[in-house]
Amino acid sequence: MSFFDFSLQLSAARPWSFPLSSIPRVFSNVSSFNSSTIPSSPSVTSMHPSHIPMELVLEFLDAARDDFDNDAYVQLLMSCSLVCRAWSTPAQKILFSNVTLRSQRSFQLFMNAVDPSTPHGGVLGNVVKRLRVVLDHNQPSGLHPHSFALAVNACSNLSELEVSLYGCAEPGQDIVGSPDVSRLQRAAPSFDEQTISLLKSGPQIGHLHFNNWSDNQQSLFQLLDVWPSLQFLSIGGTSLQHMEDSPLPYAGSLKGLSLNFQVTPSVDVLKWLLHNSSRSLRVLHLQRDLCLEALEYLVHAHGSRLQVVSLPGFGSSEVPALLAQCEQLRELRTENPALSQSLYKHFPASIERLAFGLDRDTSLSSIIEVVKTSDSLKSLDIQLWANGHCNPLLSTLKIACTYRGIEMNTTSDLRVFRALDLTTSSTRDS
Repeated sequence: MSFFDFSLQLSAARPWSFPLSSIPRVFSNVSSFNSSTIPSSPSVTSMHPSHIPMELVLEFLDAARDDFDNDAYVQLLMSCSLVCRAWSTPAQKILFSNVTLRSQRSFQLFMNAVDPSTPHGGVLGNVVKRLRVVLDHNQPSGLHPHSFALAVNACSNLSELEVSLYGCAEPGQDIVGSPDVSRLQRAAPSFDEQTISLLKSGPQIGHLHFNNWSDNQQSLFQLLDVWPSLQFLSIGGTSLQHMEDSPLPYAGSLKGLSLNFQVTPSVDVLKWLLHNSSRSLRVLHLQRDLCLEALEYLVHAHGSRLQVVSLPGFGSSEVPALLAQCEQLRELRTENPALSQSLYKHFPASIERLAFGLDRDTSLSSIIEVVKTSDSLKSLDIQLWANGHCNPLLSTLKIACTYRGIEMNTTSDLRVFRALDLTTSSTRDS
């Protein structure tokens, strides 16, 4: 996902105005160029530049999205916005569809660019779909929470919000490279009433990603109260705790949940969060292992409707047995190359897509058996780790997939593998 980071832009009045030297020049088969070699002519016939259909330009920009990393793609879009007026608006619309704000300076640049009092500013504000903000109380010029709320209000069509919250270290305790545990103990204030009021008056987003790197337990509860409209929630960092003064259970009905905690949230917290999601939860993405008690609750309470599950691994005997209870499961993913032999024994019959990591020592016999016997399996996604291409049974797996008409995708690029993950892409497509 490409994010336009306003922290890197220097012009407050026109954030997309860059020096002409940044635009790439193209010369056709000419090794050197000397203006003195051009014969003088008393009259020069003016030539109109050839017009490239906008449909072709848009196709080019869309295709380039998959061929460039984030920084290169942003630079390409900024250069394209300077080619001509016809190219400028489409390129800027793509740039502003995903925005990152890290500081007050970036906030000021952004608000100038999306100023609704100008026709162009109104257009740019309306195209922002995904906003990523960093609230770092350890930085003297960090983005203020009130500014964060104003930025959200400036994006009338905002659908996805990512918030990273960092606490403030005590004087003299801000040590570069300090372990994550100490970072999680830093204090951060909760959102004040004015900020909450502004957020409630803004767009009703559908996707929230909240990474809490502080000891603040209240901020997430505040944001959840603002947006009962959420369909997908991703939370990580400091583990949620069930407090005595916790508000009523979350009112929203989630379709997808992603968890990334070093310490597993308690079952009580999960019950509070998913109280109204028993009929709606379809996607579960776990970036770290949960304790067995929490996983058992999620499967027993929501497994009958889960369709997509992503786990850090399912090597223990309990996990495949639990997944077998997910009768509607269509996709199962892990990046771990350690596959349990019990996987086939408990393999959900409804699985259409299976994704896993592969190294030289990964046992593929159970997967090959699944490929040979499953009536529902349609595709395999394989992340090749070190020497994964040397696995002695990889060729046998390829033959089995070809014989059964099952698509097999292999990659050694983890970004590509993760891009195939429906537990994350579902949040984009819904």
